[in-house]
Amino acid sequence: MVDFVVETGKPLPLGAELTGEGVNFSLFSRHAQAVTLILFESAEKNSPFTEIKLDLRHNKTGDIWHCHIRGLKAGTCYLYRAEGPYMPERGFRFNPYKTLIDPYAKALTDLSEWDIRSCLGYDPNNPAGDLSFSTKDDILLQPRCIVVDNNFDWQGDVPLNYPLRFSVLYETHIKGMTAHENSGVQHRGTYRGIIERIPFLKELGVTSLEFLPLQEFNEREFPRINPKTGTLLTNYWGYSTVAFFAPKGSYAADKNPGAQVREFKEMVRELHKAGLEVILDIVFNHTAEGNEQGPTFSFRGLDNSIYYILNENRRYYQNYSGCGNTLNCNHPVVRSFIVDCLHYWVTQMHVDGFRFDLGSILGRDQKGRLMENPPTLELIAEDPVLSHTKIIAEAWDAGGAYQVGWFPGGRWAEWNDSYRDDIRLYWRGDPQQTRHLATRLSGSSDLYLRDGRKPFHSINFVTSHDGFTLQDLVSYNEKHNEDNGEEGRDGNNNNCSYNNGVEGPSSNPLTEKIRQQIIKNFIATMMVSLGTPMILGGDEIGRTQKGNNNAYCQDNEISWYDWSFLKKNRNLFRFVREIIAFRLRHHGFMRPEFYTGRDGSYNAIPDITWFDEDGNIVDWDKIGYCMAMRMDGSKADILADKDDNDFFIMFNGGNKKIAFSVCDPLGSKGWFRAVDTALPSPEDILLPGTEKPLDIPDCYVVRERSMVILISKPV
Repeated sequence: MVDFVVETGKPLPLGAELTGEGVNFSLFSRHAQAVTLILFESAEKNSPFTEIKLDLRHNKTGDIWHCHIRGLKAGTCYLYRAEGPYMPERGFRFNPYKTLIDPYAKALTDLSEWDIRSCLGYDPNNPAGDLSFSTKDDILLQPRCIVVDNNFDWQGDVPLNYPLRFSVLYETHIKGMTAHENSGVQHRGTYRGIIERIPFLKELGVTSLEFLPLQEFNEREFPRINPKTGTLLTNYWGYSTVAFFAPKGSYAADKNPGAQVREFKEMVRELHKAGLEVILDIVFNHTAEGNEQGPTFSFRGLDNSIYYILNENRRYYQNYSGCGNTLNCNHPVVRSFIVDCLHYWVTQMHVDGFRFDLGSILGRDQKGRLMENPPTLELIAEDPVLSHTKIIAEAWDAGGAYQVGWFPGGRWAEWNDSYRDDIRLYWRGDPQQTRHLATRLSGSSDLYLRDGRKPFHSINFVTSHDGFTLQDLVSYNEKHNEDNGEEGRDGNNNNCSYNNGVEGPSSNPLTEKIRQQIIKNFIATMMVSLGTPMILGGDEIGRTQKGNNNAYCQDNEISWYDWSFLKKNRNLFRFVREIIAFRLRHHGFMRPEFYTGRDGSYNAIPDITWFDEDGNIVDWDKIGYCMAMRMDGSKADILADKDDNDFFIMFNGGNKKIAFSVCDPLGSKGWFRAVDTALPSPEDILLPGTEKPLDIPDCYVVRERSMVILISKPV
């Protein structure tokens, strides 16, 4: 070990911070009776180490244990031990034999060989008979925390923080986007691989990347085997966090300890240069320590009764996450931890936003009850550092909470699963869905108007990582999850999908044509809806998971982007690219307020008018499969600084073509066809200036299961 001097240190900030003369270590534990800092000579697995027991009098302030080690530098590796009562029935699970990861660790050493199960070490002599207690010292098994130098040449970068209503989100996986052998990048499956894919993302035209969890997690935590191949299934999605401040090391091309922090920052900087935001999916609802039989590697061994919501029998955990435990998010200590973490990712890592997995858990009190005004959610919404940061909730949890449309805390946006389901059902051809389509096109005012939120607070999506891809949504009636090793029990059974006559891939050109047409319907519907659209990455090239609707454990070709589809489905990619550009050119689809049905511009045209196929004002009690909407683009109606075009959009969810009556345009303008999803490329979407006038000015035939967008222009 290098020469070092142990000094008192200071309690804040928590974590390990470089001081210029060494490193200050600070750790919270209210109920620990002793804390030991372990320093390692290097990141190597068998490297020498020294243990420094902190003095109760000099190295503790309140509930914070701290010390300053003069002479240490960035790259230093460390862990902790915490001694205290092992009394599970009272919620205490201290174990002096367990080494512990700092909850504020900014990076961890390699986790590729970390087998959490080997750390359990069941001790039959333990009177409690508890798997979480072991007398086996795991110091050689545990990944180590790394002291990180935050200095980085940002080259003037700051978060982009686009307003939500001007955003088009693209949900993707860091590794999966470039892991395939045909990805065409040098650094496959890494942060650098994402940088190499920037030209593709720029061409597609999305504004914001929403990454699946990239905070450090353990891929090897699942014991299941793929029954078809015999290979070990892994945690691919990453919804099982080990260290919330630490970017995942295996996503770095440079495998030197701590390089993942630099490479993540490089990725953010280069994405920002290209005008692309970074949004992180973050999992504050539970940790990877599991239930009472799970491993102890961090929170549980530091202060179990504070970090987790426990049952009345405090040996057991409340499981509102479906993953064994639930973080005690509204305890003041945990609340501070969450906000500190968000601050770090925004101020030090320059991210633009967060999507909170199972966000309703952040609204539960310390007994698990849903709160009317949860302090954690309000604090995040009102925090001055986060005031321009996107905050998006998955407004439900596994404990029965469902809060879509009434998620507490102010300015939160929400994943709108009502949008997903209603749009799927309409384009599947289910009866009596047209009125629901109209509501979703209008920004879901039934959900968001009553509490003062805006249309853009609705994150409109049809597919996400959790479920079918768009290609599979139109190709499968049933899920096909046998590869997951759960005998098909996992994954949602209610997919609102339709295979169009053939389960899986089809060699029938007509089947493939209608499938592509419906995919275009889904994308185009999102782009003309009020709200913030989100595309599942790969849908733009027809990515398939072969009917697997829960590919959480498939770190392989099932989940990875097969880039040969870009060539195969080039016309689909072109359509998606152009319909995104179409939306972003027209502020009428990004208006900040809900439609009123009134005329705000004194041109005798309401901001929105609904017609049936015969040109009559819709009778919602009698509406069939067809509907048209006229949108007035006057600046007073769309609340913009200049006029937009008017639009007449027709939807035909039925199984036969329909001749729609088209209302008269204003003044000397005429209607021009911009989009017809039933036409072959490039006629399906026309570039600006090439839109075609109608053959019959007051009529347009809309093919079965298709939609048409007309734009008003001077004749």
